[in-house]
Amino acid sequence: MTTLQQGDKAPAFTSKDQNGNTISLAQFKGKKVVLYFYPKDNTPGCTAEACDFRDNYQGLKSKGIEVLGVSVDDEKSHQKFVDKFSLPFTLLADTDKAIVEAYGVWGEKNMYGKKYMGTNRTTFIIDEEGNIAHVINKVDTKSPTAQVLDLIK
Repeated sequence: MTTLQQGDKAPAFTSKDQNGNTISLAQFKGKKVVLYFYPKDNTPGCTAEACDFRDNYQGLKSKGIEVLGVSVDDEKSHQKFVDKFSLPFTLLADTDKAIVEAYGVWGEKNMYGKKYMGTNRTTFIIDEEGNIAHVINKVDTKSPTAQVLDLIK
């Protein structure tokens, strides 16, 4: 599970977004970043989580908070997900698993007794200096924005 903790320096990353643009954490210095890791595009929990961030995105932006979603799906999958649900924020395609591994969220999962490797749903709140301000390991997929705002107060 996640070994990064509050106060740690957020691991730097560079990846492609749903439009093929290169995005790096360094671009967001000076802003708070909600970096949320989710297992898979177009699945019920991941869709609920993304749509809650979508519905609250302008409120987050008005507080100087940027939202970045990360999964190991590719750019094409992300683009379909963004289009289908009108997601206004960036989704990063971590197909080589570099980001999920750097943040310690890639690990063994268990569904119906079957073990497999996958992304553990986790949200990191990164402060303006690039440090981890909060880690949410038990994400409420129906109201992740409320979880974030409760911690940022």
